[in-house]
Amino acid sequence: MTGSRAGDYRILHEAALRDYLAGVPNLAAVLGGAPASWVITEVGDGNLNLVFIVKGAGGGVAVKQALPYVRLVGESWPLPLSRAHYEYLALSRQAHLAPGLVPALLHHNEPLALTVMELLEPHIIMRKGLVAGTHYPRFVSDVTNFMARTLFFTSDLALSAAEKKEGIAAFAGNHALCKITEDLIFTDPYRVAVQNHWTVPYLNTFAASLRADMELHVAVSRLKLKFMASPEALLHGDLHTGSIMVTEGQTRVIDPEFAFYGPMGFDVGAVLANLLMAYFASAGHERSPGERRAFEGWVLETVEQVWSEFAQKFLDLWRTDAKGDAYPATLFAGEKGAARLEAERQAYIQRLFGDAVGFAGAKINRRIFGLAHNIDFELIEDPRRRAISEARAVRLARAMLVETTTFQTIADVTGAARGLRDWMPEFSN
Repeated sequence: MTGSRAGDYRILHEAALRDYLAGVPNLAAVLGGAPASWVITEVGDGNLNLVFIVKGAGGGVAVKQALPYVRLVGESWPLPLSRAHYEYLALSRQAHLAPGLVPALLHHNEPLALTVMELLEPHIIMRKGLVAGTHYPRFVSDVTNFMARTLFFTSDLALSAAEKKEGIAAFAGNHALCKITEDLIFTDPYRVAVQNHWTVPYLNTFAASLRADMELHVAVSRLKLKFMASPEALLHGDLHTGSIMVTEGQTRVIDPEFAFYGPMGFDVGAVLANLLMAYFASAGHERSPGERRAFEGWVLETVEQVWSEFAQKFLDLWRTDAKGDAYPATLFAGEKGAARLEAERQAYIQRLFGDAVGFAGAKINRRIFGLAHNIDFELIEDPRRRAISEARAVRLARAMLVETTTFQTIADVTGAARGLRDWMPEFSN
C-alpha cells in the first residue's frame, strides 16, 4: 500500500501507469529493465474495470484498476471505488483458505482503487476455452477445493459467532455490488428494464413469458430474499467461467469484487449454471452435426463431478474441522448423537443443493435476457441458431427455479439438460 491520499484517485492510462509502476520498487524489480521498454496492453473485456498486462525484461504483472462507473454502460452508472478494497480483502482471505487457487497479490493502492497481481500465463479465461471445446482435467478438483474451503471456513460451522460477525461487518459496505446482483439477476429479467436485451425476434415470446410468469416471479423473489438475508459464508459473488483462468493443469479464480457474506448455494449455483450454458451453447458452435458430442458429454460429467466433489469435500471438512459455534459437539455426544449429527449434515447439504439449483436457474436467465450476456451464446453468429441454444437453456432454467424440488440429485439436472439437447422451440420450425 502506498502513501497516497484519499483525494489522489485518477485513471491511470499507459504513460501514467508506467510512471506509477516504476515508482514501486518491488514491482519495478519484477518487471526488470528500463521502464521505457515495458510493454503495456489494456486487456479488460469485463463489465466494470480497466485491466492491463505489463511485461518487462524480467517478467510481467497484471494490473487492475476500478473505474468510478460501470464500464459496460458508462459514466451514467456511477459505482463506488471501494469495490477494489473488497476485492483485495477477498483475494487475501481466499489465498489463505485456498492457497494456490487465486493469483498472488503483489501490491494494492486503496485510494487509486488499484491492485497488482501475478501475471497468469499461459492461462486463458475458461469461458473462451469452453467455447473452443477444450477439456480441463484439473478444473473439478481445483474449483471444488476452492468452494469447499472458502465457504466452509468462513461459515458458522468453522468460526465462532464473534468471528463470523466480524467477517460480515468487514464486507457489509460492499452493498453497491450486491445491489447490481439483486437487480440484474433477480429482478430486471422479469420486468421491463431499459438495459435488458435478447436475441430478437426469436426470443421475444420467451422474454414476454418471463415478465408474465407469476410462479417464476415468486421463485426468483424467494431466491432474492435468501441472497439478501442469509449471510452463511463469504462468497466470491461472481463465480462464473469468465472469472476463472485455466490451463489443462492449473486453475485460478479471479475477480472477487462482488464478495460479501451470503448463501453458499449462490456460488455453487453460479458454477453449475455456467457449465450448463456451455453445454447448451456447444451445438451452436458445431461446424458439422454431432462433432462436439464428446465435449458436451465431458461438460455434463463435469457438472455432476463439481457438485458431488464439492459436497464430499464440504462434508469432510465439517467432520474434521467443525470448530464453530453452530452444532456444538456437546449436544451430539456418543454414538446416537454422532449418527444424528451425520443425518443432519446430509440434510444440510441437500438444502444447499436445492439452493444451488435455484440460483443456477436465475443465473441462466440473466445471461440470456439481462444486461450482461456471455460469449458462450454471443459468439454463435447465426442468431437463429443462437436462439435455439438459448431457448433450451431457458426451458431448463424455469424448471430449476419453479420445480426445484423435482431435482433431488445432480443426475436429475444433467438428465434434464441432456433431454433438452435436441429440443426445438416453436420459432425454429
